[in-house]
Amino acid sequence: MAERYGRPRSVLRMRTVAGQVFLLQVAIVLLLVGASIVALVLQSHADSEREALNRSTAVAQTFADSPGMDAALRSRNPTAILQPSAEDARKDADVDFIVVMDTNGIRYTSPVPSEIGGRFVGDIGPAVAGHVVTERVPSNLGPLIQAVVPVFADDGTVIGVVSSGVTVERVSGAVEDQFPLLFGAAAVVLLLTTGGTALVTRRLRRQTHGLGPEEMTRMYEHHDAVLHAVREGVLIVGGDGRLLLANDEARRLLELPAKVEGRQVTELGLDPATARLLASGHAVTDEVHQVGDRLLAVNQRPTSRDGSSLGSVATFRDTTELQALSGRADVAQARLKLLYDAGTEIGTTLDVVRTCEEVAEFAVGRFCDFATVDLVETVLRGEEPRATGAGADMRRVAAAGMGETTAHFSLGTTIRYLPTTRMGAGLGKGEAILERELGGYAGWQQQSPARAEKLVAAGFHSMIAVPLRARGAILGVAMFWRSRTSEAFEEEDRSLAEELVARAAVSVDNARRYDREHTMAVTLQRSLLPRGLPEQTALDMAYRYRPAQAGLGGSGGVGGDWFDIIPLPGARVALVVGDVVGHGLHAAATMGRLRTAVHNFSTLDLPPDELLWHLDELVVRLDQEAAASGEEEVQVTGATCLYAIYDPASGRCTVARAGHHRPLVVHPDGTAFYADVPGGPPLGLGGLPFETLELELPEHSALVLYTKGLVEDRDRDMDEGLALLRQTVAGEAGRSPDEICEAVLGALLPEHPMDDVALLVGRTRMLDSGEVAEWDVPSDPSAVGEVRNAVTHKLGEWDLGEEAFTTELILSELVTNAIRYAIGPIRVRLIRDRTLICEVSDHSSTSPHLRQAASTDEGGRGLFLVAQFADRWGTRYTPDGKVIWTEQPIAEEDEEGEEGEEEGTSGSRETPGAG
Repeated sequence: MAERYGRPRSVLRMRTVAGQVFLLQVAIVLLLVGASIVALVLQSHADSEREALNRSTAVAQTFADSPGMDAALRSRNPTAILQPSAEDARKDADVDFIVVMDTNGIRYTSPVPSEIGGRFVGDIGPAVAGHVVTERVPSNLGPLIQAVVPVFADDGTVIGVVSSGVTVERVSGAVEDQFPLLFGAAAVVLLLTTGGTALVTRRLRRQTHGLGPEEMTRMYEHHDAVLHAVREGVLIVGGDGRLLLANDEARRLLELPAKVEGRQVTELGLDPATARLLASGHAVTDEVHQVGDRLLAVNQRPTSRDGSSLGSVATFRDTTELQALSGRADVAQARLKLLYDAGTEIGTTLDVVRTCEEVAEFAVGRFCDFATVDLVETVLRGEEPRATGAGADMRRVAAAGMGETTAHFSLGTTIRYLPTTRMGAGLGKGEAILERELGGYAGWQQQSPARAEKLVAAGFHSMIAVPLRARGAILGVAMFWRSRTSEAFEEEDRSLAEELVARAAVSVDNARRYDREHTMAVTLQRSLLPRGLPEQTALDMAYRYRPAQAGLGGSGGVGGDWFDIIPLPGARVALVVGDVVGHGLHAAATMGRLRTAVHNFSTLDLPPDELLWHLDELVVRLDQEAAASGEEEVQVTGATCLYAIYDPASGRCTVARAGHHRPLVVHPDGTAFYADVPGGPPLGLGGLPFETLELELPEHSALVLYTKGLVEDRDRDMDEGLALLRQTVAGEAGRSPDEICEAVLGALLPEHPMDDVALLVGRTRMLDSGEVAEWDVPSDPSAVGEVRNAVTHKLGEWDLGEEAFTTELILSELVTNAIRYAIGPIRVRLIRDRTLICEVSDHSSTSPHLRQAASTDEGGRGLFLVAQFADRWGTRYTPDGKVIWTEQPIAEEDEEGEEGEEEGTSGSRETPGAG
């Protein structure tokens, strides 16, 4: 390159730009290194003098304060005591002298023994006055820094003076020893800097191709001529956003004034988009900007390769002929945005009808003036649609636009599109139908000629009908109409409508499938929950069950909440509330299994804690079986349950819970509180015991059992829900269980519950003392006759004489067995309830077993007779032993109970899921 301009390359003459830069950089480096060395030398001298001052002061002060100084100065020969110590300290502290003197300046110590006894040279007046004196004095060894400090007695008086001195040369010697290292480091820095400068210069020489200043000036002139000669606008913008250069074509295209260099690009009068692009420096390729009446294709690149903001170069090319293409691009972009918005606004719920309404509402105003959606009847029922919609009954489920002023079919109308029309044929093939000009009556009017004339008269002039197709089946049809918009639908509009409806059809099909599964799960769950209240007299009961709201962000609509009311022997009743983890069919099926298990365990008449233990063992076993079969997703661990037994004879309620919320107790005076039932772990964890709590419930108390869906909500935490529940049921005494249920649901249940809710409310009743009779029986066979007589008398008082013979037979057998085989004391209890209940209790844990006696056996027929005469019988274990019970029907009471049920008791109850 150098020879090209008639100059031989010569590095020694340094005529190139790179060479001149190298010389300048080397000179600057030498100057900086020299200045640094001088500064270091000066600093070392200053540091040496400061170090000498500090050392002399510290040594003198330390020696003056040394132990024994007071005694040594007051001794008859201070020199003999202090001279050795002073010399040792001088050598250890590396100072030139340590002199101890009296207050008159007479030396006691000196490094030169001949000077001992002489007068100290220097000003000791301030030291005698109690001050520290430092001074720089000349000496035959060079400049010397000495310090004079006082020696204080115990009473604070000055009894002597100590002076220490050190030459600056002694201190600076240590610093000067570092000079070779400093100079060596400076030399290394100089070499490294020079090497770096050489590398930079070499790169600069390569970038400038070894050109000199004149040659670079000539090249710049050539480049400037080329820059202004090209027919493409060029702008060079600095990193600060200022315009550095603009060629003639750029000035013409952008209509720039004459002098614009140095101004901010945002101040050039350009359109905002172009100005922002130039100021940003971002790389773009063929980005079209409209400047005035021109369309300019802009290409811009940053001038740096490492991403630093050094500026950018932009070129402009006139592409006004691309105006038509740009218009089509805008249309395509608008349609893409329309489809994107449809994806966010259609299908927000899992409700079929609501999704169709969203389709119609979205299309009106953006794509058409009126829109309707018709669905096949089977789709609305959640059934599988057919592959074709031709000939199928459809119902209009959504319409949006001009309201009731149109002649379209109204909502809810059943429509069957004729196969002979274009609409019917299109449904059969799954193709969209475009009617550009409705006034031409090209066959679309055959479906309803009278309505067609009214629609045309109302101004409707163009229509598109698109089948809703998903997974190969026709779900319905969406129709788009234009009346206010002057433009008729085109082929591109049909493509857009097909894409829009295809996306909507997926949402409709998802909602349909969800509705079907939800209906199946609800049906299953309702079949597994109690369908009515069992006959019992211990509690006045009411219950409510509400599934989660389907399709509105809930947890699937159907959950695992369950409850039960189980009559037990002895006029007692068991209340159960539970919650299974998860939602859907699996949760409903699991709930049914647990409810059946609780029913089976309750027939064993187990205490609440033992029943929960057996239920926990069952859940563990079920989960192990699921894990062994590879079905971990159907595990039951985590389910909760609360089991309570109420005895109307004693008014006691025994409660145990496994991970469930505490029950709420309301006394007859309106006082409400949560019973402190010990909290056991959820079912399935295994290995941990459950504990019970026994409550004394006055008559007409209320017991409120519930699941977590009642007190937990996304808008409030659990503590707020529990407090609101207690506040709702407290205060008003005398409300029926049904009224309490309605009040609780009205206060706590949101409009769209996210989880299912089970609520069970029971008001306690007590057996009248006249309906219970008890006798203690001694362990003597002769006492059996006395018991029979007492029972016969009591049955006569109860007008149950017809049951006397059967009851005597049953009690005779049970009491005789207790006397013969059990451990006393023995107790007989007779309860008159819906049935006649006989109970014989003892302290033995052995239970009698029913067996078929052989013809040659002398015994073994007693329990067989009891089983034949009693309606039901069984054994209940207690902490003290066992109770053998029987139940006998009472005909008159049974008939009265049936009549009461027919007259209104069952009518006041609510089936699961009812509103």
